[in-house]
Amino acid sequence: MSYENSARIINDDIFDLVNETFSQEKSSRNNEWRLNFFDTYNKYFVLTDDGSYSINSKEINHKVETLHTSTGAISESFEKFIKPMKFNYDEDIAILDICAGLGYNSSAALSDFMKNSTANLTIDMAEISKATLACGLLVPSPIPEHDITKKAIEDELIAQDYATLSLETAKIPENININVFIEDARQTVQKLEDDTYDAIFLDPFSQNMAPELFSVEFFKEFRRLIKDDGIIATYTSSAPVRAGFIEADFYIGLGPIFGRMQGGTLASPNPEMLDWSLPKNDEIRIALSDVGIPFRDPGLNNSSEYILDERTEERHNARHNTKISSAVKTPIFLGQEMDDEKLKRRVERNLSKMNIPSTTSDEAYYIVEVENDYSEKQDSENNSRNRILKMKKRLKKVKK
Repeated sequence: MSYENSARIINDDIFDLVNETFSQEKSSRNNEWRLNFFDTYNKYFVLTDDGSYSINSKEINHKVETLHTSTGAISESFEKFIKPMKFNYDEDIAILDICAGLGYNSSAALSDFMKNSTANLTIDMAEISKATLACGLLVPSPIPEHDITKKAIEDELIAQDYATLSLETAKIPENININVFIEDARQTVQKLEDDTYDAIFLDPFSQNMAPELFSVEFFKEFRRLIKDDGIIATYTSSAPVRAGFIEADFYIGLGPIFGRMQGGTLASPNPEMLDWSLPKNDEIRIALSDVGIPFRDPGLNNSSEYILDERTEERHNARHNTKISSAVKTPIFLGQEMDDEKLKRRVERNLSKMNIPSTTSDEAYYIVEVENDYSEKQDSENNSRNRILKMKKRLKKVKK
């Protein structure tokens, strides 16, 4: 199976139907195939609470999910990817949209920009699946700006001989430039110029499906591409993802909570662009636990399976050597009295392997002492990145 087929996430049935529709359009040059698609196959689309449509994923671990939160697909784009940004709309703006999907994140960016600026906007969209982008042409547009995004998608699908007819009538404004890259995003980022982007939207379906798009090496490309005051936004609160950003020389902060129990993640080269710290226990687990081992993709060309297997091996080797075991969330109990004797025995058995006698030992207090300065509002000195690095350093000293 090709990487494109293994990486695409949309439901197998709709994937086949979309490919067949555009193949028929090509052979017949009849616009009815595309125009009738949504009405004919609307059961494959999922109406979310704000009136915008999502699509079901293929079956993953015996489970099918939608590509967006049921709370609202287009609302999710505005809340998670637009509101956290601190654009200077007096200047030109450039955005990189990774895993562009149906085009909602880019469309939300267009909407916000067109209401606030007369400068120039560049959006570079990266999406490996032609069929997924084609679905963006087939769903009803949730906002008018999605029609502009559709036009850019259609132009590229025609250029790549996937679509045939030019049916999208929206005009792309002269001050807006939208480029669509239909390929592995790891290839895309290596082509792009340094210090280009004010924002990067990182929106793969999941870290377990696409760890290659959450790797340290991929984030190092982001570090090269993003401006000093730029912000990366992603929906995930995953410890390995946050750890990967730190290893790639980013500061990190808490992203908005929308449709999930936890907030996403923001990253920037500049700590002053990030307002809110990660939750305290998240910082402790990233710093001290093997769950904070990031994904690695040396060469930016490895398979998802290879990356996941290598991380599992690295976690195994680090556990009890350089990292505290993540079992029963052991590190979060450092510096705390424990009343549950059974849990306490398990926690302190894990700690003893790292030369930490108990949760209330001097060593335990020493490691997490930096959290005494924790503040939800972070600044250039007192922030999640700095606290995590200090705790990592102290754990290393205690283990020696």
